[in-house]
Amino acid sequence: MTLQKNVHTFHIPVMGLAFTIDSPVRVAQYGIDSVISIMDDDLIEKMTAFYAEKFKQPYEEISQKVEDFRAKRITNYLNLLDTVVTQKFESFKSELIEKRTQLEDFISILPTTSELKIKLEHLIDSGKTNMMELKAILDHHFAPGSIDVNIMTKIDKDNFSDDEQLPVIYNDAHAALRGFVNSTTNSSVVFSAGMNPRLYSYMETFDAFYPNTNGQFHKKIILKVSDFRSAMIQGNFLAKKGLWVSEYRIESGLNCGGHAFATDGFLLGPILEEFKKKKEELIQSAYSLFTNALASKNKIVPNEPPVLKITVQGGVGTAEEHKFLLDHYQVDAVGWGSPFLLVPEATSVDAETRKLLADAKEKDLYLSNISPLGVPFNTIKGMTNDFFKSQRIASGKAGSSCPKKYLALSKEYKKEGTCTASKKHQDKKLEELEAKRDVISFETYTKEYNSITEKSCLCVGLANASHIELGIPIKGQAQGVVVCPGPNMAYFSREFSLKEMIQHIYGKKEIENHTDRPNMFVKELGLYVSYLTNQINEAFEITPQQIKKWETFKANLLNGIDYYKSIFQEKNSKIQNDILQLELQLNKLEFNTISV
Repeated sequence: MTLQKNVHTFHIPVMGLAFTIDSPVRVAQYGIDSVISIMDDDLIEKMTAFYAEKFKQPYEEISQKVEDFRAKRITNYLNLLDTVVTQKFESFKSELIEKRTQLEDFISILPTTSELKIKLEHLIDSGKTNMMELKAILDHHFAPGSIDVNIMTKIDKDNFSDDEQLPVIYNDAHAALRGFVNSTTNSSVVFSAGMNPRLYSYMETFDAFYPNTNGQFHKKIILKVSDFRSAMIQGNFLAKKGLWVSEYRIESGLNCGGHAFATDGFLLGPILEEFKKKKEELIQSAYSLFTNALASKNKIVPNEPPVLKITVQGGVGTAEEHKFLLDHYQVDAVGWGSPFLLVPEATSVDAETRKLLADAKEKDLYLSNISPLGVPFNTIKGMTNDFFKSQRIASGKAGSSCPKKYLALSKEYKKEGTCTASKKHQDKKLEELEAKRDVISFETYTKEYNSITEKSCLCVGLANASHIELGIPIKGQAQGVVVCPGPNMAYFSREFSLKEMIQHIYGKKEIENHTDRPNMFVKELGLYVSYLTNQINEAFEITPQQIKKWETFKANLLNGIDYYKSIFQEKNSKIQNDILQLELQLNKLEFNTISV
């Protein structure tokens, strides 16, 4: 099956709740794919109202009193985005045809490998000014960027009405999926945070995920994965249901923004190498199951495997790294996330937070425990959310009012669930802690107190940036802004135009002096060495099983180091020296000599 080439070799991944919520409106007309979060239907409803007014589109509010309001809000917003992106794309295409300077400027942001760029340059070099020929080239080779959506599979909260639990299809992730499917967008859903069999099975009920007579899909499936084994298991699980994974999006476990799902010491380079070597195995394994399932359901069965893309994201920051990923690992595209937080034309971030990000150094970016999900969370020191959270703790009123409840997933105290960042949850936890204060050490008490109160209200904090930037009123308890850059943010120090960032990605303009910046693979290795070191230092109890786990983790890192030594043996000495230093640091770690 022929793969239609994208105009660009990068995409903008989902970031937080708000940071890419309107990225398609900002960049899709240039052929750039981006991903929006569809977790927060409250934010989505506000964005629908805002952009409907801005682009003079009809708008009718969908309140929480409307049946299936969550899905309907998401559908409405995606339909609006689809309409606006189409209008902006057609308008931009007209400008390219009518204005030579606009055309030349557009050509300057296309990658050298782009077939569109080659054909446009050839047309200009030939001296022809045939608008019909130019239009034909654009019509054939240029399409708007995809309006993709992200669903974190684990955020699938049960919902209730008058104390009665609603059917599973009204769970948060299920409703979000339905909202996406019912929209007019011809795009993909990105599933992240692992496997949710119940949600995956729900996809079977939608015709949009099955191939048409041309072997194409109206809605495509993308899985964000951390390794080949995960891809094979999830891909085959879906294939048995007649569902095809169109893309595996490999993300670094630690060198990424937001929630960090660390591997057991498996590094990004070796993981990509395995995908490169076994891609055909991945395709054929799924294709056999896929066709059998389609036949049993009397669905259209493609004569050949549908397109399957492999993409990667997490920590990339230079044109050299971008090109290496494309050439050496033969990936189809590379995700650039955190650097785009400094591009106002591409992302929704308030001015104060952008300045905080631009000023950030390595020491300011850290892996925190602030997420109510209990998953390590990459963030930055000095957020306005930290200020308000500290104020509440100091006044003895720790915890959030929890107005949205998307992360109210703990069933410890009530069947409807509570969020571990909420005041109700923290009050109960602190009460339990106070009851045992006299029988535990001050050190233990302080550690447990901090672990309870450090949780942040991500539902509000990760949405507030858009409210502030776009002038949308914020109601309720002051939460400030939570922002979730990856460690790579330390190496970008100012705001950039969209053109500057794209030209940086393609090696046409270096926007930062990256002489002292570690290579992305070296950076990830360093993060994993630090992660293992912290695991050892912070361990409360060390059992033989724990030591065995650490030894496996260390062995996997050492195997990764051997791999990097082999592929970088002819590269610059800085990478080699950095790897050797980290190897020495890793080899100094001992587990069996630690006293409990």
